[in-house]
Amino acid sequence: MKKISVVVPVYNEQDNLHEFYKRITAVMIATDYDYNLIFVDDGSKDGSALILNQLVEKDTHVEAYLLSRNYGHQMALTCGLDNADGDAVITMDGDLQHPPELLPKLISLWEHGSEIVMTKRLATEDAGFLKNITSSVYYKLINILSKVEITPGGSDFRLMDKKTVEAFRLYRERARFIRGMVSTLGFNVSVVEFVAPPRFAGHSKFNLHKMLHFALDGITAFSNLPLRWAFYLGLFFGLCSLLLLGHVFYVKFISDDAVPGWATTTVSVLFLGGIQLVGIGILGEYIGRIFEEIKHRPLYLVSKHLKK
Repeated sequence: MKKISVVVPVYNEQDNLHEFYKRITAVMIATDYDYNLIFVDDGSKDGSALILNQLVEKDTHVEAYLLSRNYGHQMALTCGLDNADGDAVITMDGDLQHPPELLPKLISLWEHGSEIVMTKRLATEDAGFLKNITSSVYYKLINILSKVEITPGGSDFRLMDKKTVEAFRLYRERARFIRGMVSTLGFNVSVVEFVAPPRFAGHSKFNLHKMLHFALDGITAFSNLPLRWAFYLGLFFGLCSLLLLGHVFYVKFISDDAVPGWATTTVSVLFLGGIQLVGIGILGEYIGRIFEEIKHRPLYLVSKHLKK
């Protein structure tokens, strides 16, 4: 009998875990597959680890990896994918915004030959106007910058065939944008659209700082265009400076109408200095990522593996 592994990253989800387990178990029992639920606790500060321990003791289909600290959502997903042994692996969040009832559709597409089944979030019922707008702009921007097409509204709710999971495990970079990484794999891909329901309980742990960091990882991991843009801006304003220098020489030596141009000088210096700082900042982001990669530290550390 074929087996399906469900990978679920967890961070302070004690109020959602029991309901998630109830619904995902009901869905998986109704399928014709053996299955296991792999929870990865990403350094939760609440009672999530205790609840996971109870679920492991209760159900032999459940196992949990407790990370030594908070490594972030993408690293927790990576840990689950590294340890999943199913013929197909489904990754999803445990806050029930990825509906467990959608799994049979993903599995059906896999049965019909799809090696990766992506999901596309059409809307999130409790998402604000600002979040929807920023998400739309971000996906448009990253697709302009990147050579790899990344599905707008994509999420980390997907099914991957065992072959594609093994290919994904070859990717060991630290700046992880898994949606983009999966898009680079190729293989036979299908897309399922859905509307994300509100969180069952609690609030999102993905604050503004984490969203900005995640967005920056996505852009720098799949594009070097910001570096080129910094070069083009520097070249453009360098030419502008030469034109300004010509104007200075004209005023000084030909028109004989030289006036202390403190305003022009100040504006020019500040503007060009700002452009230089932008370029240095972009370089710093890429160099910082190079620095992190060459240290070759482990992506995550597991403090405990719970399995009955």
